[in-house]
Amino acid sequence: MLPPDTLDLNLLRVFARLHELRRVSKVADDLGLTQPAVSNALARLRKALGDPLFVATPQGMAPTPYASQLAPTVAQSLGAIGAALAPRRRFAPAASEREFRLGMSDIGEIYFLPTLVQGLAEAAPGVTLTTVRNTAVDLKEAMQSGQVDLAIGLLPQLRGGFHQRELFIQRYVCLFRAGHALAQRRLTRAVFERAEHLVVVSAGTGHHRVDEELRRQGIERRVRLTVPHFVAIGHILASTDLVATVPERLAQRLAGPFGLLWRSHPATLPQAPIRMFWHRRAHADEGHRWLRQWIAARYADADGLRQSAPA
Repeated sequence: MLPPDTLDLNLLRVFARLHELRRVSKVADDLGLTQPAVSNALARLRKALGDPLFVATPQGMAPTPYASQLAPTVAQSLGAIGAALAPRRRFAPAASEREFRLGMSDIGEIYFLPTLVQGLAEAAPGVTLTTVRNTAVDLKEAMQSGQVDLAIGLLPQLRGGFHQRELFIQRYVCLFRAGHALAQRRLTRAVFERAEHLVVVSAGTGHHRVDEELRRQGIERRVRLTVPHFVAIGHILASTDLVATVPERLAQRLAGPFGLLWRSHPATLPQAPIRMFWHRRAHADEGHRWLRQWIAARYADADGLRQSAPA
């Protein structure tokens, strides 16, 4: 008896049709084969499975008990394979009820989600989003396994092995409350060093480069408070005289709701390229492609069109 994993799928198609039609001639017509070809397929199946499978009777080919036991599983498996290999349906955003899982930092949630959710409600009202904090999971592994569809942000851990598209590049600015004494002064390096600072340690992102660059340039800060994320800085800055170094688009988003101001940074700091990342397993998916293009059209700068494939 041959091992089952050597079976040709075409043999199983013959088996399924013979179990249903019970006559070699009908199976041959149905599958576009000759009767000898069907008989040869049946002989190969008998040898492979070690069972007669079908016995000739006046009423046609009667299945053996083993064939009757096997038939539902074969039919179900062939149906599943056929469905999987069928032409993919075109993604219709207005009718879709698909869920997308997005990996983001807290900055990404603050900057993207308000307008992202509002825009999707108009373009794809049935589509839902779930965000996954970049520090809550192994983002690289989660995207490889399909648990996360798309990641957005300054995420250096995803640079290798992922498709990516740059959305925009942003600079860093100083953010503080509108009534702060700094609002009336030119923000020089000396003034910056004398101020009291809020420092954000944003794990899992590339924003730590700011602190490294300030140290490299010998710029000293009087750090009054250090926090692990950006979520609360609007509330903190609004009620203190602390100053925070933050990405410019985050400052724009927080300024209005919290009564804050931002100024150009006195230090020369590296800029932050914000990108979309996705795994090759999702690259050709119609829905995934639509979401990527929709996000790029909405958020990418005019020159933020650089796209690259996994290295």
